[in-house]
Amino acid sequence: MLRSHTCGELRLTDVNTEVTLAGWVQRVRNKGGLLWVDLRDRYGVTQLIFEEGSTDKSLLEKAASLGREFVIQASGKVIERTSKNDKIPTGAIEIKAETLEVLNAAKVPPFIIEDETDGGDELRMKYRYLDLRRNVVREKLQLRHRMMQETRKYMDAQDFIEVETPVLIKSTPEGARDFVVPSRVNPGEFYALPQSPQTFKQLLMVSGFDRYFQIVKCFRDEDLRADRQPEFTQIDCEMSFVTQEDILRTFEGLVRHLFTNVKEVQLGEVERMTFADAMKYYGNDKPDLRFDMKFAELNDVAQGKGFAIFDQAELVVGICATGAGEYTRKQIDALTEWVKRPQIGAKGLVYVKCNEDGTYKSSVDKFYNQEDLKAWAEKAGAKVGDLILVLSGDAKSTRKQMSELRLKMGEDLGLKDRNVFKPLWVVDFPLLEWDEETQRFHAMHHPFTSPKTEDIPLLETDPGAVRANAYDLVINGVEIGGGSIRIHDRPTQQLMFKHLGFTEEEAQKQFGFLMEAFEYGAPPHGGIAFGFDRFCAIFGGSDSIRDYIAFPKNNSGRDVMIDSPSTIADEQLKELSIQVELKKA
Repeated sequence: MLRSHTCGELRLTDVNTEVTLAGWVQRVRNKGGLLWVDLRDRYGVTQLIFEEGSTDKSLLEKAASLGREFVIQASGKVIERTSKNDKIPTGAIEIKAETLEVLNAAKVPPFIIEDETDGGDELRMKYRYLDLRRNVVREKLQLRHRMMQETRKYMDAQDFIEVETPVLIKSTPEGARDFVVPSRVNPGEFYALPQSPQTFKQLLMVSGFDRYFQIVKCFRDEDLRADRQPEFTQIDCEMSFVTQEDILRTFEGLVRHLFTNVKEVQLGEVERMTFADAMKYYGNDKPDLRFDMKFAELNDVAQGKGFAIFDQAELVVGICATGAGEYTRKQIDALTEWVKRPQIGAKGLVYVKCNEDGTYKSSVDKFYNQEDLKAWAEKAGAKVGDLILVLSGDAKSTRKQMSELRLKMGEDLGLKDRNVFKPLWVVDFPLLEWDEETQRFHAMHHPFTSPKTEDIPLLETDPGAVRANAYDLVINGVEIGGGSIRIHDRPTQQLMFKHLGFTEEEAQKQFGFLMEAFEYGAPPHGGIAFGFDRFCAIFGGSDSIRDYIAFPKNNSGRDVMIDSPSTIADEQLKELSIQVELKKA
């Protein structure tokens, strides 16, 4: 070993010990006859001291020539520091250096490699190998490592078997776009990279494996944002001979295990809510329960008073912003402009202030008297000092707009505490959702999700009303995982394919192998997949998953460090029997 200790482990108890350290030069402070070097490795920082008189002159000169990020090895004796640094664990000692060897000189890095850096996002992504030297980035990957190990520990204790599934698979038409890989030995044919191991984990259940899991890389060619990457990681799980309740309890156990052993947080009750209630009261299927602000439907108390905007609306809905009654006209005007932005799409915003004297001040006082506004306040649960915000229009878009406004108010009022965790199971999702573009129903989750038995007759009469045996785990407004009880017999799977618009030939071509497997004794089964990168970001208190991925892509799906994707040589294309013809935009 080139070192006897790391740069993070020496303490006062090690004084007078002869040690050898190796690492990167964080900084050099040269006071002429006295020079200090902060030496950094993955474990911490230790200060080296070189002093004129007690240090050989050539050694002092060598130390003075060191630059930032030089890789060095230094030996010497541990001594007590006269001026201690209580901000680092090694701050009570330093190394009186006796030897110094430069293992590798370094160019001046393009940004400061410290917690507070001067490097922008794109620059740090280009030099990601340097960015990874920073404590704040490395700690995120160490958190990821701990979560991975604790996941495996819990799953192993629950008798799950970790099984790897193929990365080169068959392209399927449902879900996001596939990444495809040409086959050299089968010209004109393509593999796809898996969006998830869905069919393989079901086949493992048919194989009798009973309990499967995998921490697996998945790929989706979709528009990117802070919580999306073209390649991402799932904790993928499947169980046989279980009900939905068994799955919820098993994986609620995993979530509790991770919070206890990684975050040292004891979770309270994990609430449950139907999809219908989530949409009715929060306007989305992943409500943030760290704050209340439930929707209050006001049609019965707001319509019929001569205010045409409300009278013509399918839905009039409000939220109560507790303690926001002191909002100024300027603040409310800013909110109004915010909801009218194209991204939100509301035509306007109505407000009611609940004054300290028990009266109400509204932007629609012309149409509503004090008794009318009192009725609004009672329905919204508003009290003195609160602010009621009201939107109206068609039900679907108005709920979506109010959901965005609710989240903004939660942010503005400081209600999104990153140290508070509110997990929620959302259950009873619709089996199908209508797609206006294709004019047909699509599976809300995937084609293998089973319908509620009592709802199967509705497939013929009202497909949109059929509920699925599907569930999502939501934490603080972020979907962390989702799954379902699967279809496990051929007739039901064929029925599902029929209602998704597959011909028998298409279903056989795409999924014939799975339906045939069902005829050889498939057990009832179900599972769940957790977005591992999102899970890590929640634990780390971040909105973006990128810092929890060692080498992430940017918003264009590019790795700017290795300049990928890139063109390939004509000879490679010829081997793959591929000719590239780019269409003009």
